[in-house]
Amino acid sequence: MPLISFKKNRTPLSVEPGANLMKALLDGGLPVASSCGGDGVCAKCKIQILEGEQNLSPANETEKFLKESKGIPAGQRISCQCEVLGDITVDTTYW
Repeated sequence: MPLISFKKNRTPLSVEPGANLMKALLDGGLPVASSCGGDGVCAKCKIQILEGEQNLSPANETEKFLKESKGIPAGQRISCQCEVLGDITVDTTYW
């Protein structure tokens, strides 16, 4: 089972392969910024991927559009739009 680890001192989360990143974080009790509730509109749920970006699903068309239109840099993913396929380490400014 993939592990989501954190830069800051938090217990890693074990998730099912293919779990939605945003939902997995919320289910693990971590806040995830969002005003669209995960509908792929606001891009506020962006998460910095520190390690294991290759262990996330490829960016879909919605995520590509949001990253381009909102100027989101490489190394960050829109958490409501990607699936966890393997171990990753993440961070965000509001944790």
